[in-house]
Amino acid sequence: MSNNYKVLIAIPAYNEEECIESTIYDLRRTTPQFDLVVINDGSRDKTLSLCRKMNCVVLNMPINCGLTVGFRTAVKYAIEHGYDAMIQFDADGQHRPEYICKLVDNAQQSNADIIIGSRFLEAPKGNSLRMLGSRMITVLTKLLTGKRISDPTSGFRLFTRQVLEQFEVDDELNPEPETITWLLRHGYTVSEVQVEMRERQGGESYLNFARSISYMARVFVSMLFVQWFRR
Repeated sequence: MSNNYKVLIAIPAYNEEECIESTIYDLRRTTPQFDLVVINDGSRDKTLSLCRKMNCVVLNMPINCGLTVGFRTAVKYAIEHGYDAMIQFDADGQHRPEYICKLVDNAQQSNADIIIGSRFLEAPKGNSLRMLGSRMITVLTKLLTGKRISDPTSGFRLFTRQVLEQFEVDDELNPEPETITWLLRHGYTVSEVQVEMRERQGGESYLNFARSISYMARVFVSMLFVQWFRR
């Protein structure tokens, strides 16, 4: 790993008071060479005060704006501060910081634009409804781009500066599978690294059963129809 490769770890957080302290502690202990920023997305609990107590850099959203707005805010911060890459990292403890260096090493060795921390590159998917949706997105991505992405819904991703600059100028992009497909179709490259993830370490996931169904339906519609009418 090059010592000159400047990496930002971006942590979107919404009502993560049960997890945020341990997540930040693990990151600082495991990857002290990288900077981190918390995007507090209008949390109504103690997330913001806990981050300030731990002397974190916080991008504070006054209201809940959603993942896309928070992600794009982090992108702008990363570009303005001269980072070579940004890693999207969940606040809920599911992502494991010991794999961060593997993503960074892969980015430097493969020269890919996006590195995805995949749960299924070398391991089978389960049989849940969510995994069925993931399989369908994998197949659809392959059909549309010729590239197989084993874990298209993984939120553990590294984006190089070139991709971050595309996000900055194109406000239709979001940190979702349909954008990965669009970027592949427009010449960007994706690599994957096998990782393991934990269960959420506290709090409640936004994606309940009904929202998971709605999410998958929106992704399919976007990949099949909306993306084809974009510039």
